[in-house]
Amino acid sequence: MGKVFKTERRVEFRDTDTAGIVHFSNFFAYMEQAEHALLRSLGLGVICEVDGQNISWPRVNAECNYRNAIKFEEMINVHVEVTNIGTKSLTYGFKFFRDQTPVADGSITVVCCLFKHGQRPESVPIPAGFIEKIKPFLRDQLDQ
Repeated sequence: MGKVFKTERRVEFRDTDTAGIVHFSNFFAYMEQAEHALLRSLGLGVICEVDGQNISWPRVNAECNYRNAIKFEEMINVHVEVTNIGTKSLTYGFKFFRDQTPVADGSITVVCCLFKHGQRPESVPIPAGFIEKIKPFLRDQLDQ
């Protein structure tokens, strides 16, 4: 089992709807913020240079399943794992908790792309240096 990156945030008033609960769309922003925090903790980013390549990670899929409502001023804990590392893509898994209560879970799949000024992004294999840093967070690791 891989490491789990954990971060927390307080629900802000702007995150809530007229019912006083977090609007569903905000969970996607929370997932992206948690992804960014994980990458920063590893000295990486969603736009960064790795192994001499300027790469970024466009999203190709995102989903979220809701379990319980959360409200203004509540603290939520976000747990992040990597559920899959492919040749050119990886998938993050997210679990949201209020105290010990599951609130939601979701995933985001991203594709490694090379960016050159004035050109369209080109999907490329994930650089070895990136894999080396992110691999400890891979959920199901085989002993090697």
